[in-house]
Amino acid sequence: MPTSLISIGRSGAAAARASLELTAQNIANASNPDYVRRTINQSEFVASATIDFQTSSSFSGTRIGDVQRINSELIQRQARDSGSDLSRAEAELSGLRDAETALENSGIFEGLVDFEASLTLLESDPTDPALRTGALETARQLSSTFQFASTALGNARSLVEDDISVASEGVNGTASELAQINLALVNSREGTAGRASLLDARDAALRELADEFGITAEFDELGAAEVRLTTSPPSAAGTGPLLVSGTTANTVTATVASDGTTTFDVGGTQFTPLTGAMSGRAAGLSDIALRQSELDAAAAATITRANAAQASGAALDGTTGQPLFSGSSASDIALALDDGDGLALASAGSPAGSRDTANLGNLIAAFGADDGPIASIDRSLLALSSRIAGLDTTREGLEIIHSSAEAELLSETGVDLDTEAANLIRLQQAFEANSRIIQVANDLFDTILGLR
Repeated sequence: MPTSLISIGRSGAAAARASLELTAQNIANASNPDYVRRTINQSEFVASATIDFQTSSSFSGTRIGDVQRINSELIQRQARDSGSDLSRAEAELSGLRDAETALENSGIFEGLVDFEASLTLLESDPTDPALRTGALETARQLSSTFQFASTALGNARSLVEDDISVASEGVNGTASELAQINLALVNSREGTAGRASLLDARDAALRELADEFGITAEFDELGAAEVRLTTSPPSAAGTGPLLVSGTTANTVTATVASDGTTTFDVGGTQFTPLTGAMSGRAAGLSDIALRQSELDAAAAATITRANAAQASGAALDGTTGQPLFSGSSASDIALALDDGDGLALASAGSPAGSRDTANLGNLIAAFGADDGPIASIDRSLLALSSRIAGLDTTREGLEIIHSSAEAELLSETGVDLDTEAANLIRLQQAFEANSRIIQVANDLFDTILGLR
């Protein structure tokens, strides 16, 4: 009997110790989003013995079982999918906001309006040297503004392209890591703390991949993941481009064309991502390229219309007007005229010193027309602002959905500190109870040995 009590107390103390270690691990990882709460199985240990032909059984303590990790594949998938959608909106929104900031800070719209205003002011006194010099200076500032806007948009585009390059390397690294985790899972033993940690690492890698590309994941009986990318248009379930299978990880590459189109390839198969940050960056890059084209078109219209007006009018000395701007786009536009007297404000054939402003009126009308550079830049900025506003609204909705999915995942797999604190008290009492059992067994031994 005393030996049975000692076995019971020893096994109970061992079980309490194992539970205490697991509780401490849970508490230490309470703020770790990649950690899934663990529990440990315990069962009664029944001993049996045979005397002559009689078999008897008795409870002889506690058997320590496997470490259990909550199976949350469905909730994990919901959190990954909602995170992919949110990442797409945020990435596209970030790129477009950079483009909007570039255009607004450049003051391109204000520069065009100021140039038109300086031309309008010239109508009041077309021979005034100060007004002519002021108009020429405004034209020089406009050309510098176009160049600045082109450079700023180019920088915004370069940032997105760099993000795509860096993210591609990160995806390839994470995919390789997941392949190694798959290998480790095959060699791990069921019900161990090490296997639970590998499953945590697997789910964390899947979330990282889902942030960049929408993915579908299938798991074999050992927990190893097969990952496929979701594409646009959507492919049938289980038929998307393969990223990770067993211990093999395919390489993702991204190529950006001059028109802003991004081409993705995985393992030799081209695809268009449906969601994830990469999809958002690709969409944002296309929009930035469009704004660059619109900016170049406005610069070309400014050059063409100003030079055409110059060629069809007479300068202050009566000669045919010379080009006002050189170049062909926003990046190379420059002031070509070096004297305000060379502005051809009068109609062709007008004498020197003419106060005729017919040609000037034509130039002002051309700049202010519905298809003129002022209107085109205004439409471009308005379209960009509207797109950003719509994306911001979409992002807010997706953020609510993702927060709800994350809260559900946390409720299912997260660590509740109140519960763990209660476990600590319970385990302390278990230690005290088991030490009391061992003490009783010791007292019984002393009593038996003391019998005479």
